[in-house]
Amino acid sequence: MELQLIEVYIPTDRFTAFQKEIEEYSILAKWHSKVSDEEQLVKILIDKKNTEEILDFLEINNRNPKEIRALLYNISTYLPRIEPEEEDKELDEEEKQKEITRASRHELYNVVQTSSKASINFTWLLILSAIVATAGIVKDSAAIVIGAMVIAPLIGPFTALSFSAILGDYKLMRRSVLTSLFGLAVPIGIAVIFGFLFPLPINSHEFLARTNIELMDIVVAIAAGTAGAMSFAKRVSETLVGVMVSVALLPPAVVLGMMIGAMEFAAAVTPLLLLLVNISAILLSAIIVFWTSGIQPVNWSEIQVANTSKTYALLSVSGVIIILAVMIYLINF
Repeated sequence: MELQLIEVYIPTDRFTAFQKEIEEYSILAKWHSKVSDEEQLVKILIDKKNTEEILDFLEINNRNPKEIRALLYNISTYLPRIEPEEEDKELDEEEKQKEITRASRHELYNVVQTSSKASINFTWLLILSAIVATAGIVKDSAAIVIGAMVIAPLIGPFTALSFSAILGDYKLMRRSVLTSLFGLAVPIGIAVIFGFLFPLPINSHEFLARTNIELMDIVVAIAAGTAGAMSFAKRVSETLVGVMVSVALLPPAVVLGMMIGAMEFAAAVTPLLLLLVNISAILLSAIIVFWTSGIQPVNWSEIQVANTSKTYALLSVSGVIIILAVMIYLINF
């Protein structure tokens, strides 16, 4: 059982009603203390799977954003140890079979909101990962290329783009698109400079591997994207997720840039197709994972917008993948 603690700061005049309303939810333990004459502090210990519904309750019933303030903490240890009842164990097993275990929508939104911004750290990591990836491809070293994938922060904006499409958050979506384009432009730009100044590493297996494309590449990209989205939803190490996504994006972007820099525009079509296939497949798999895991807004009007957004997103990305698959088939035919 994963435990979390919610601290709720609530006005004293709403404290009594809040105490009654919160009893309707699955709570393991609850404490309260007086902060001041105007404010009370309530601490709620809960199973992680029940976090989202309580946060939704707080969000919906907060008439004024300044009235109720809530903080969420992950609990690594709690004594005395809490053991679930036998009935709860059976229910947990059923729920695990039905849906993907994930963090609350509020936690995930906070992460994607941050990762959708092109910060200074994001830019420097992009530059360094692009340089390392270019060196790895030139030296034909898989270890160096993998090292570049660990550095690359490409997972953030693409995850944010899929997540924003599920929620219908168009402001976050626009920012994620811009950051994603920037995230691809940096490694491509660095590789263009290299391709212009130096000959192409045509004897490098790492280079040649990105100049061939097959329908199987779509399957690989979907698998990588699904693994990345599931890991993100469960809040697994972002470095691990970054490797899974970067493996499909960073190397073809670098090879594409090299070919453009060398003026090999006809040959650049293949790594371009590979890059587009990987991007589309990753977005598609992430949208499906977030959709099936039950991520959605709580307000009725926002739910309607989200339903329209995620439907169009799913159809659009699926259509792009079908078109790219036909192009790959024709190229290899």
